[in-house]
Amino acid sequence: MKTITATLLSLIISAAQAFASSGAAEGEELSLLAIGFISFGVLIVLFQFVPALLLIGGMVAGLFKAGEKKNEKELARADKEA
Repeated sequence: MKTITATLLSLIISAAQAFASSGAAEGEELSLLAIGFISFGVLIVLFQFVPALLLIGGMVAGLFKAGEKKNEKELARADKEA
């Protein structure tokens, strides 16, 4: 029983060490072309973020302006009735 337990324990420890290793060889890094490709993708996302903010700002401003116009019409109607 002790032999089986010791064997299982040694297998678990060696498996844990195998899972902890990265598997990559020393010195493997991204090339300049890969860094440029990733940077280009990030720039595309950032340049799409600016028009999205402008669009959301315009929609919010339009919502508040529509509410103001509605209130002005109601006030004008109330003035005519009075």
